[in-house]
Amino acid sequence: MEDVAVDKTTLCPSARPESEDSVVFGIISGTVAEPRVTYLKQPLPITDELIAKVSPVTPAEIFRTASACATKDCQHFDGQDCRLAMRIVENLPPVAEELSPCSIRRDCRWWQQEGKAACMRCPQVITDNYKTSELMRQVAAPTAG
Repeated sequence: MEDVAVDKTTLCPSARPESEDSVVFGIISGTVAEPRVTYLKQPLPITDELIAKVSPVTPAEIFRTASACATKDCQHFDGQDCRLAMRIVENLPPVAEELSPCSIRRDCRWWQQEGKAACMRCPQVITDNYKTSELMRQVAAPTAG
């Protein structure tokens, strides 16, 4: 497996797979009712070949991806912090008892901003989840309080 050199930049752990320089850092596992992220030892680049392998589903249904935090260009960024990370910590229950091994943690905006509390909730965050709860929809909405 090829090592992917992720730039030393702050990464968004909920970036869309089509974002520039996105990498896969987790695979969605679990059940439809309780999906969970299984973290990869090393991030993998998003390639056309990888996208073709998951077709006809979207890459975001199968992968958790990260790319450089868009800061002011993101609907969740308030100029200083990621409001999505804040809402996740404030509203979602922890689903992990200990920190999972995560290949992007040291560069992750959620980790840098919210610490362990974000990591304990991260495995339940699925980018394209069509059976998501009302609570998860509220947390993900940029206008949520």
